[in-house]
Amino acid sequence: MSNPSSPAWFAALVSLLGGGKVTAAADTLISHSGDKWSASHPPDAVVFAESTADVAAVLAFANARKIPVTTRGAGVGYVGGCVPVHGGIALSVMRMNRILGVHPQDGVAIVQPGVITRELQQAARAVGWEYPPDPASLKECSIGGNIATNAGGPRCLKYGVTRGYVLGLEAVLADGRVLRTGGRLHKNKTGFDLIGILTGSEGMLGVITEATLRLIPKPAGRAMLAAIFPEFAMAATAVQAILNAGHLPSALEITDAFTLQAARNRLGAEVFPPGNAHLIVEIDGRAAAVASELEELYHLIEALGASYIQRAPDEASCERIWQLRREFSYALRDTGLTKLNEDIVVPRSKLVELVEFAQCLQQETGIPVACFGHAGDGNIHTNLMVGDYADPAVRERAGRALDLLFNWVLAQGGAITGEHGVGLAKKPWVRQALGGVSFDVHQALKQALDPNGILNPGKFL
Repeated sequence: MSNPSSPAWFAALVSLLGGGKVTAAADTLISHSGDKWSASHPPDAVVFAESTADVAAVLAFANARKIPVTTRGAGVGYVGGCVPVHGGIALSVMRMNRILGVHPQDGVAIVQPGVITRELQQAARAVGWEYPPDPASLKECSIGGNIATNAGGPRCLKYGVTRGYVLGLEAVLADGRVLRTGGRLHKNKTGFDLIGILTGSEGMLGVITEATLRLIPKPAGRAMLAAIFPEFAMAATAVQAILNAGHLPSALEITDAFTLQAARNRLGAEVFPPGNAHLIVEIDGRAAAVASELEELYHLIEALGASYIQRAPDEASCERIWQLRREFSYALRDTGLTKLNEDIVVPRSKLVELVEFAQCLQQETGIPVACFGHAGDGNIHTNLMVGDYADPAVRERAGRALDLLFNWVLAQGGAITGEHGVGLAKKPWVRQALGGVSFDVHQALKQALDPNGILNPGKFL
């Protein structure tokens, strides 16, 4: 389907792939113009790829004509990574959504990029195995998007980010050639780490069309403690004390007073007893070991000054606590403010300093700041709560606050993104974050793999 403003190459693209896979319908262009960040720009056409051959044909076609191609998964990113800022083709891989195989005997699953993360987890659990990566958007995000951003989640402390589970990739390069690297082996040191280069590359080096992912045996037991502390510093001290005592939780989540109060306003004051910090400690393993460790952790947290501790000794009670945790983002939205979700990372020893800096930032800029997230690996979502983000004055003030935040984070040896990627949102700070030589190396890789610059142009390179 076309519209009167369709580009000159549109008919040739339809002829190449078929009308059922290519459209320039206005509503489809709009729905493929952005993600959960504020920026948007419509493509000139949308292609719904159904196979690796479709992707290869599109890229060969676009490369020959120097047409921009922006690959899109589920479109639930937070940094504008899939915004087609130069128009061209929005290449959706969401019809490539099959789980091609789950193979416990090899400890792998083979999937297409449009598979939703939760669906893969369910398929693995059905055969007694587990796919650990668990981004908060797991019910709606795609595996291809997870790989493109090297997504994380609460369980990164024990299990690591997406990269640790990618054993093999099939990817189409900018000129249409199909690259296969890695495979079903859990060890393979042959050549450069091309999987590592593609994972986290945000659609700028190739288009992932198939992934071979590592699975682990599903832990037999799972339990959790949820604690309230009078002050954030006490909860942060507990994080380090838990690790120093030899525990390696699957998740350690911390929440500040602003977020906690927003959650009380949404869910009821009785849901979270009085206190200015909330800590979640989740453990897993053999059932008897989990039960014993849960009691040990209870007494440790009690001794560290927790004013309230809730036990969750089984799967169902753990899920109830996680459900409350998932309400935090909605509670912040209930404030009526726009949440700028910044996934910064600091060394664990800087957690208290981060929250103190956030409080100073709030006083200096007048912008409320809400901090919560993955305390175990220092990845704290530092949310700037601003007014009408469409207002240029509000946007300018938020930009100044972000600049102060990112410069402070980098000065502490931290990172401006731990999960969401750079995209458009963090582009102004990426050269500083990478350093000059690293930025040059990134550009050299881009030039080598995409000399015509067609893949996701306008982003941080």
